[in-house]
Amino acid sequence: MSFFTKWAFKNKAAVALMTILILISGIVSYFKLPMEFLPSADNPQVTIITMGQGTDSKTMETEVTSPIERSVTGINGKTSVTSTTGDGFSKVDLFFEAGSDMKQAKLDVQEALDNVTLPPYISKPTVSQLNTSMIPIVNIAVTFPDGMTTENMEFAQEKLKPLYQEIEGVSSVSVFGITDSVISVKIDNEKLAENQIPLQAVLGILQGQNTALSVGEKIIDGKTSNIKVIGDITGIDKLKSLTLAPNITLGQIASIEETTNSNSISRFNGKESLDISITKESNSNAVAISREVEKVTKEINEKYDQQESTIYVSSAEMVETSVVTMVKEVLLGALFATIVIMVFLRNIRSTFITIISIPLSLCVTLLLLSWSGVTLNILTLGGVAVAVGRLVDDSIVVIENIFRKMQTEKFSVQMVVEATKEVGAAITASTLTTVAVFLPMSLLNGGLQEFLLPFALTVTYSLLASLLVALTVVPIMSAGLLKHTKLPEHKPAIRFPKLVTWSLNHKWIVFTISILLFAGSIGTYFAIPKGAVDNSSADYVYATLSYPNDTPIETVKEKAIQLETSIRGMEEVKEMFTQVGSSAESAQFGWVGSATEASFSILLKDKDDTDNILNEVEKKKELYPEAKLSVSSASFMMGSGSGANVTIDVIGDNIADLEKTAGLIKDKVEKIDGVEKVTSNQDEKKTVYSLTVNPTKGNTEQIAQQIGVMLNKTPIGSILLDGKQTPVILEPLLDTKTPNDLENIPVMTDTGLVPVSSLANMEIEERSTTQFHKDGETYLQVTAAVDPSKLSEIAAKMNTEIFGDTKGNNGMTIPENVEVVVGGASTQQTDDFTDLFLIMLVSIGIVFLIMVITFKSIKAPIAILCSLPLAAIGAVLGIVISGISVDITALLGALMLIGIVVTNAIVLLDRVRQNEQKMIIRDAIVEAASTRMRPIIMTAVATICAMLPLLFKDAESGSLVSQSLAIVVIGGLAMATLLTLIVIPCVYELLYFRKSKKQRFTHSADSDVTI
Repeated sequence: MSFFTKWAFKNKAAVALMTILILISGIVSYFKLPMEFLPSADNPQVTIITMGQGTDSKTMETEVTSPIERSVTGINGKTSVTSTTGDGFSKVDLFFEAGSDMKQAKLDVQEALDNVTLPPYISKPTVSQLNTSMIPIVNIAVTFPDGMTTENMEFAQEKLKPLYQEIEGVSSVSVFGITDSVISVKIDNEKLAENQIPLQAVLGILQGQNTALSVGEKIIDGKTSNIKVIGDITGIDKLKSLTLAPNITLGQIASIEETTNSNSISRFNGKESLDISITKESNSNAVAISREVEKVTKEINEKYDQQESTIYVSSAEMVETSVVTMVKEVLLGALFATIVIMVFLRNIRSTFITIISIPLSLCVTLLLLSWSGVTLNILTLGGVAVAVGRLVDDSIVVIENIFRKMQTEKFSVQMVVEATKEVGAAITASTLTTVAVFLPMSLLNGGLQEFLLPFALTVTYSLLASLLVALTVVPIMSAGLLKHTKLPEHKPAIRFPKLVTWSLNHKWIVFTISILLFAGSIGTYFAIPKGAVDNSSADYVYATLSYPNDTPIETVKEKAIQLETSIRGMEEVKEMFTQVGSSAESAQFGWVGSATEASFSILLKDKDDTDNILNEVEKKKELYPEAKLSVSSASFMMGSGSGANVTIDVIGDNIADLEKTAGLIKDKVEKIDGVEKVTSNQDEKKTVYSLTVNPTKGNTEQIAQQIGVMLNKTPIGSILLDGKQTPVILEPLLDTKTPNDLENIPVMTDTGLVPVSSLANMEIEERSTTQFHKDGETYLQVTAAVDPSKLSEIAAKMNTEIFGDTKGNNGMTIPENVEVVVGGASTQQTDDFTDLFLIMLVSIGIVFLIMVITFKSIKAPIAILCSLPLAAIGAVLGIVISGISVDITALLGALMLIGIVVTNAIVLLDRVRQNEQKMIIRDAIVEAASTRMRPIIMTAVATICAMLPLLFKDAESGSLVSQSLAIVVIGGLAMATLLTLIVIPCVYELLYFRKSKKQRFTHSADSDVTI
């Protein structure tokens, strides 16, 4: 590595110029790098949503869900298929292997669906595949003083939407809440009967009317001309004037009006509203776009008085807050590291030389991130916050060695080069080992890999940059700034060499204590509960009001508005968005829900009031006894609910067995400590009236068609209204309220009108309102929301309650034809933990290989690896003292420790190997421990102090850099540093036991001869 140092001294001007250029380029890159909250990551899932208004769940299951499930059976990379079918909707979810090409997967699904033939009353399936870049960066609510008229909806679509689409960097602009106009035809049954007009005449009145047909080509006035026949129904008046019978028009027997065809409503701050959702392109700056959206929104409000546009969610504030917080933590970390260096070196110039590696390394990192196409997000900034203390480590070792040599040698450029060369191999190996732990990232599953990659790249770039700075810039600056500097005298340690010598003479005491501590830490680790990452930082409060599926839509709307009014009356509430039912636009984002559920997104003036609002809304449950009111905190990036969910799937063919088993599981799980809420997807049932037709008396299909027209809205054609084709809908002819009303529905037969009860028997039964499939089989799912910090402990108790254990707990009696599968957060946790442990093993192998190459021996690397168990002792101790649970971020800290803690042992044993050329092993070890003690402690304390800001960092949604990571790294590094200086010398001498013993014997004999 001396090549870099020698080259730098030969090209000082070039190094100075490059340093200035890097600083300028880094600063420019910081301002040009796209800022966003999370990196782009695909969700390995494709969702198919199909709507069929008015169709019961059983029909949707047989006519829609099952055909779709069969069509996607052969899709490549698919791991499982689940489906949820309810009244009026079907949702099929396909889950894929991690790392699958999701764009291709979506295309494959769309191609498979092209071969599926669905009934005419079913809408075209919507296929969606989500990733983090589809999370809206801005949401805008648009309200109108005169309400949600057709003109206002067209205004938003044609005027407002294009203004946002023109903003550079915007990927898509979606307008939610727009409902298409329809022409409603409501027949007066008495007039229909009075004029003896058959219903078929009304159903076919538009047949062949509103069309344009070419009838051929003829020579007219000597020229060849085309002849067309065109329908001219271009308004409601013309529709009313259509003739049903002699002197009887449609307008005489029916009321006709333009209306909207929707069971969903959206409201903002108590007014009907539209919601404009804006997403950005993957390489665009979220903050810049959000600011431009704010500017455009302000101009719209000034220009158009007939509307009011309000931005209620903007990622600019969230991203800027995250960036500012992380930058503050980086600066605090740099400040703490500077103070540590100043305390140890007691010289301003040497401190300045050392800390110059921080801004230089960060500028190189920003430049490389820009070239790599990586954005500035909470994970890249987290990587900087974690690495900032490590950035000065290489420079500390170099400057400390120069500092030490200046005590005994005359200052010269050659002395600086030699001092750098002495530690060059050690700091290179130690930096490469820290970087190497991130190399096996390809072994991670897709989601975790995509999130960890920006973090790993940031740490890698910054550490490699700091190594280059330590080998080039630091020596040049030392030669210039320390030339005439009077340094404080460094007194060598006196007691510490004695402690090392004692340890070497009493190895088995040291080893016994170390082994006992390590065994205790491993046992403690397995006893500590394993948790999920707690994304509990709340941006808003999310509430849902769910009514049974048989509740009239108007009742749901009325109660939702009532709850909305009472919540808006709370002083802490700033803004509120209300949604009833699910719109067709929601299907684009893979979401569909019950028409009888209302959701409320409550934004507060101060987020500190979140708990208070949660309690206040909870108190309102008693006001809605027929509904289920639930409320939780939520994050814009991670959704509602801060806890982890464990799912228990009950699979089989017999629905009665499934219901019984699911009910027993729910009862058992509810009693487990740490389980916050248990829900089941089979809770609700709905009354189903089945009319079984006697085939000798009537045709089933004809009777079903007649009853369908009388009870449901029926499309009978379309007309041209205001230049747009508008559907004409025949409203239900009957409003049945009792079973008797159903039996008395008149149907036409060969003998005339008769009640349907004379042709069919009516059966009444209770059926589930929703049908669930998993890989084609019927299943029920019990979902338990649990405390994230106790996830593994609770999951273990659930398994014991359900399946029993070897300690005498028999568990449940599960029917032979029923399979129970526990999944959700606990399975994801197990997969992630397994992946990270595998990466740790591979990382240790890579670290070992680097050290073997560096030391050209296998014994020294073995001694160095013995520092890892010492780090485990400190990491587990830190977890126990802090009381945190082990989550994925804590394991990420352990992964980083592999690269960090071996650096101390490398620096120590590198000195030992140099000393062995002129000393016996025992003396070489004692001298190296004494000499390297100060740089080892300095680098460790600097790294620890730089991470202190992370100890007090609040949890942030989606971030892998958290308090857990800091505790593991600080605890592990602190303990490893203290024990490395004692234990590693003992291990090293033990590996060379015979050689060392022989050297000491010979050295002792030589001393006796000399005497």
